[in-house]
Amino acid sequence: MIPALDTFRRVVIKVGSALLVDRARGRLRHAWLAALAEDIADLHARGVDVLVVSSGSIALGRTVLGLPPGALRLEESQGAASVGQIALARHWAEALGHHGIVAGQILVTPQDTEERRRYLNARSTVQKLLELRAVPVVNENDTVATAEIRYGDNDRLAARVATMIDADVLVLFSDIDGLYTAPPNADPTAQHLPLVERITPEIEAMAGGPASELSRGGMRTKVEAAKIAVAGGTHLVIADGRAKNPLKAVQDGARCTWFLSGSTPNAARKTWIAGSLEPRGSLTIDAGAAKALAGGASLLPVGVRAVEGNFSRGDAVLIRDAEGRAIGRGLVGYDSGEAALIIGHPSARIPDLLNYPGRAWMVHRDDLAMF
Repeated sequence: MIPALDTFRRVVIKVGSALLVDRARGRLRHAWLAALAEDIADLHARGVDVLVVSSGSIALGRTVLGLPPGALRLEESQGAASVGQIALARHWAEALGHHGIVAGQILVTPQDTEERRRYLNARSTVQKLLELRAVPVVNENDTVATAEIRYGDNDRLAARVATMIDADVLVLFSDIDGLYTAPPNADPTAQHLPLVERITPEIEAMAGGPASELSRGGMRTKVEAAKIAVAGGTHLVIADGRAKNPLKAVQDGARCTWFLSGSTPNAARKTWIAGSLEPRGSLTIDAGAAKALAGGASLLPVGVRAVEGNFSRGDAVLIRDAEGRAIGRGLVGYDSGEAALIIGHPSARIPDLLNYPGRAWMVHRDDLAMF
């Protein structure tokens, strides 16, 4: 069964350069962006968390700098991005600001979603912006990325970000209305697929190559993004973004392709924490803390009685009860040395003990899997 977009609580929208920028003139499509911002505002007004992953900085910057058409050298792309990111952020801030929505710019590199400490920092920043009812606008930091380490396209970036923030659904807007059994521009008999419940080798074989000069992605990268998203418990939809109010069109039933996840973001994350990470240490807790964790609470320093191991913030640690039994596993919020200083103390004392504000919890409930 195909889900309804307006039933989700957290939505990530990916916008590609080919949609946002007029290729012939190298200018932003202001009317199109205004219409999309209107759609975002409608979701936002219903209490939905919305995050945007936006391409376009290089496409905008190359026009300002007068760079010629065609492939750019790495340093040219980086220079264009540094100019274009300023313009792109301004356009998004103005479009969303028209509806009373604050936009926040976040520039990321691959390490920000793949190295655990930086992953947690990026996740915390986005979570706080969403909590404050802002709309984060994310882009790959092309000014410092290199050919060897860059994502290479914002489809996969969007999928990484969507799973990082436990999004329910990721909408990839493109210049095609979804996945076909073969590239439709090359095969007139190609059939549209409205629903993909499992990504098989046959599904992967249906995707083609890159779509346009301005875009680094294509259907192939969208299917790869779908694999990342559904593994993390996030549904993904590929939809035609060229029409005015494209998000509303998806909500109203426009033709698109849904890739369904068999899990939820929270369940997928708990499974990853419980079974895919090697513990670097352990925290022994008292009976009161064990009861609180069983009820869904975060682990606070006051309930921890002992710290074992040498771990860093973001590492996985075992949670043991007073009898030494492993009752859970989580991503710890402090280095082992800091943890040892604050255990047994109320969270209000953390600033005095560490000489900086710190976090109120030792392991947040979203980063905790109980056995």
